[in-house]
Amino acid sequence: MPDARLPAADRTAFFVSDGTGITAETFGHSVLQQFEGLRIRQVRLPFIDTIEKAEEAVTRIKHQAVVDGRRPVVFSTLVNPRINEIVRTSNALFLDLIATFVEPLETEFGVKSTHTIGRFHAVAESDRYKQRIEAIHYSMAHDDGQLHKDLESADVIFVGVSRCGKTPTSLYLAVQHGVKAANYPLIPDDFERRKLPEVLYKYKPKLFGLTISPERLAEVRNERRPGSRYAAIETCRMEVNEAEAMMKREGIPWLSTTTRSIEEIATTVLTLLDLD
Repeated sequence: MPDARLPAADRTAFFVSDGTGITAETFGHSVLQQFEGLRIRQVRLPFIDTIEKAEEAVTRIKHQAVVDGRRPVVFSTLVNPRINEIVRTSNALFLDLIATFVEPLETEFGVKSTHTIGRFHAVAESDRYKQRIEAIHYSMAHDDGQLHKDLESADVIFVGVSRCGKTPTSLYLAVQHGVKAANYPLIPDDFERRKLPEVLYKYKPKLFGLTISPERLAEVRNERRPGSRYAAIETCRMEVNEAEAMMKREGIPWLSTTTRSIEEIATTVLTLLDLD
């Protein structure tokens, strides 16, 4: 019987790792996005770091092949050769991301890799890692205009109407790039005054605007507060129009999140503000 916890799909992709599996999932997801029209179920199998766990992973992958009637795809970042060979016996298309990149680099550098699993402690001690943790704390504390203190430390301050994508963009930039991002909602009071929140003028060079189509905004808001005036298309159309007019008046760079992924938005912001 199919696993009721898993969504319907044409194929299944497993991301298998002896660590968190985030690297395998990120790479695999980017590759799979190139195949439009395919419904691909994506399953992460993290911390496969013992023989027993490897054998359990093989059992699960083989079972999914029977359920789907087609072999799954496995994206592997397993470092341990023995565990890697066990998982490779799955009835699947096995894509070894470590071997794909490490072996050619060993040849090029003339040096063998350490084949060390995880390296979490080394990562945790790095300045880059600490920078990202600090940025996450900062962005969470400065979400939705809830804290005015220490805005001078912000790398970017997003402005835009409620539910246009400010919070997820802020957190993505913090997690992936160590960028300290604050965000402020633009509300009807601001539109009536025809001015930004007063505290922001001091930091105007840091401001970046996000907008969204009124139709998409209404959809998002209706998921949160269905049937409310807040989610009504008329309200959304008014707020978006006023917000965009304000950004133009104030000379704030901005972009629409309507058809862009978080990754695209973040990359655009990093490029335009020269933050990376």
